[in-house]
Amino acid sequence: METRLEALEERVRTLEALLSARTAPFRPAQPPPRPPTGAPAPATRQPRDLEELLGGRVLGWAGGIAVVVAAIFFLVMAVSNGWIDEPTRVVLAFVASTALLAAGIWLYERKGQTQAALAAVAASLAALYASDTTASVVYHLVSPAVGLVLAGLIGVTATAIAVRWDSRVVAGIGIVGALLAPVLVDAGRGTTSLAFMAPALVSAVAVVVWRRWSWLAFIAYVVSGPQLASWLAHERLQHLGLALVVLAVYWALFVVAALGYELRVPVTTMRLSSASLLFLNAAATAGGGWQMLHSGGNGMGATAWVLAVAAAHVVVGIASLRGRVSREIGLLLAAVGAALAGVGIALALDGPALVAGWTAEGVLLAAVARRTGDRRGFVGGIAFLSASTAHVLLYEAPPRALAYGLDSVPKAAVALVLLGLGFAALAVILRRSEREGESFTLGGVTAVLAVYLGSVLIVDLTGAHPGNVTQTPQLALSAFWATLGFAALVAGLARDLKPLRLAGLALLGLAIGKVFVVDLAALQSIWRVGSFLALGLLLLAAAFAYQRTRREGAA
Repeated sequence: METRLEALEERVRTLEALLSARTAPFRPAQPPPRPPTGAPAPATRQPRDLEELLGGRVLGWAGGIAVVVAAIFFLVMAVSNGWIDEPTRVVLAFVASTALLAAGIWLYERKGQTQAALAAVAASLAALYASDTTASVVYHLVSPAVGLVLAGLIGVTATAIAVRWDSRVVAGIGIVGALLAPVLVDAGRGTTSLAFMAPALVSAVAVVVWRRWSWLAFIAYVVSGPQLASWLAHERLQHLGLALVVLAVYWALFVVAALGYELRVPVTTMRLSSASLLFLNAAATAGGGWQMLHSGGNGMGATAWVLAVAAAHVVVGIASLRGRVSREIGLLLAAVGAALAGVGIALALDGPALVAGWTAEGVLLAAVARRTGDRRGFVGGIAFLSASTAHVLLYEAPPRALAYGLDSVPKAAVALVLLGLGFAALAVILRRSEREGESFTLGGVTAVLAVYLGSVLIVDLTGAHPGNVTQTPQLALSAFWATLGFAALVAGLARDLKPLRLAGLALLGLAIGKVFVVDLAALQSIWRVGSFLALGLLLLAAAFAYQRTRREGAA
């Protein structure tokens, strides 16, 4: 009507302008186009103020939550003087909740899509679920089978309404309230209580898959996780196999929650919410299964569980790479699987075997990265090799071995050789991927490991003793560094290789520092003389070779 009145006013002004014979005729403004017959007029988005937020939304949300709390109190708390028995309470709760649901649907569909109607529907769904759980689990008025059928129907209804109306209120109050129902009505930690949580959880996942409401997925995980953990702690001793199966189903359900929308609506980028949910789900599943098996005295089974969860992530990730889901999600799943595999290897192996496992996984990740062109695979490979290096330097060949020798020469030698081969393989892969700078750096790390291996072996084989710095090993170590540095410098000069010359100078500098700091303080007088004399002669020879070669090159 306002549009038509404005159009009529413009026509009247036009006629008045023509009758007054103005020199510049008035051009009427074009009225806005009328929407086609039967189509709703486009709604103008008005800015919301605080009053609208409080009056239109917050009051409805608070009212819905209050109704749910009232229904819980009515079902659980004893009525004064026992005037209303348990069956009557449950029947009244069912009738009132159903009436509220019908009224909310009628108000929403017939009287306007108001927040109050949404809150009424959400509250009624949560109250219906709580009533069903109370009648079946708490008061045993209905058989669990019938109660689960009713719970499934309520969950389907909640899912359909939340999706059809695109209502976060129905999802937030109705479905989350249904998830909390077993806890709120004090249904216990038994299997039946967990079973009544399952339809609400499936309903939440279905809404997440359809609407991609990440907040609902995280709330569902936070609400359902403690209930599952409580049930697992209660049942793992008597029914360990069932507990592991339930945990695996729970993991699969939230993998669907994280990836379902991406499968339904293909995307090209990875969402942080999906990635975070996958990480959380993987860590909880692997850790929960390991804890149950390990506390039961089955250490091998606990390790096998972690490796199985890792393999499941890798398989799902590889399958996702060939499907409609984002390639980023597939790579993330594979990366999570690789990380869990590293944990499983650490649980299963020790010593050089652990170094071999982590090193092999790092090289494998680098090879996959070269094939797929994803640089993050190289980062993962370097991370695994770095973990192997840390393990070797902490346990198999710690730096104190340069003073006191090794605990086990075979273990240290094997571990350092495997580690060096891993860095060398990674350097080759990077060079083939045209990453010359990174390849050169890793080649340098390989050389450093080789020098370190030679150093600890020389110290140990020349008579080092734990807790006591002996003379011969330290003199031999200084001679080894100085001789190797001199040889590298001469070779670098002869072949005109600057990196080799710099490496030689670095080793000579290391030898100088050791002689003046360590040998001077730790060696006896005659050994000091030999150490300084040998070093001085080598340094003079190195200086002569360097200056002579440089003059010849300049000439």
